[in-house]
Amino acid sequence: MAQATLLLPARTRLVGQALPDDVARALGRSDRSDVEAGERAQLRRQFQLVPDHWPIAALTRQRDAGDAAGARWLRADPARVSPDMTGARMLAHGESLGLSAEDTAALLPVLKPLFGDAGMLLDAPHPARWYLRLPLEAQLPEFTPVDDVLGDDLFAHLPHGDPGRRWRALLSEAQVLLHNHPWNAQRVAQGKPPVNSLWFWGAGTLPDVVRTGFRQVKGNDILLQALAQAAGVDASHADGEGGVDALIDLRHLRNLDLLCRDALRPLQDAVRKGELDTLTLDFEDGALFVLRRDQRWRIWRRALTRLDTARPDHVPA
Repeated sequence: MAQATLLLPARTRLVGQALPDDVARALGRSDRSDVEAGERAQLRRQFQLVPDHWPIAALTRQRDAGDAAGARWLRADPARVSPDMTGARMLAHGESLGLSAEDTAALLPVLKPLFGDAGMLLDAPHPARWYLRLPLEAQLPEFTPVDDVLGDDLFAHLPHGDPGRRWRALLSEAQVLLHNHPWNAQRVAQGKPPVNSLWFWGAGTLPDVVRTGFRQVKGNDILLQALAQAAGVDASHADGEGGVDALIDLRHLRNLDLLCRDALRPLQDAVRKGELDTLTLDFEDGALFVLRRDQRWRIWRRALTRLDTARPDHVPA
């Protein structure tokens, strides 16, 4: 049956603006549930991996270079850290550093021998995404996802214990090499952020199978595109519109009026006309709204005037 799902930011990022009357009525009459929060949980609701794991590095490597099979992969993304009173904080990483192929050509040669001596190959098929290729049998500690480290104390997220000792040492040596690299001094002189650290995360191997119930996936997020590719579905850029059997990533939106005008209203109209069986709104904070055509008869339910309020009544459908 025809379906569309919107991946949306946490509702707290859209509050402060009142819902239009037609959208408020539809959400008030919808089926509402609370599910696991977080971007990872959002994606895992839409894609099923066999075996069940979450190898971000291998998935994005396949998207970036097409050579992820037969190895274990680890992201070693470029980062900017700054010392503070208690340690150091990550201020930026990856795309936000604005790196070019020229930057990676200058910085990678000093790092490659460090990891090569440890039996790993470092390269960067994309300036914002750097990778370590390891043997399939490599045993790795737990690594914290890079977005969980951003703005936080770097040392609180380093891999722990004996399994993490090697990686703490590699990170420390890489930081020294990057700090002393003249290319970083040049970037700073140009008003650009330095690349003075790496961050290891996303370890794993390619899954055997990736499944999804969607025939269309629209979004700019590299992991979403990688998952769609692995599932055999073409991913295109999100434009706020969608057809049937579509997964549309709008997590970048912060304007409620724009969301309602360009996405919710056209899709609500498709539900009303019977062109779409269900429309699901999947918010990063775990709020889930499912809209169907037959819900228009739930006239006893009051409109949901704000996204951050619970449904005003709990009368069964």
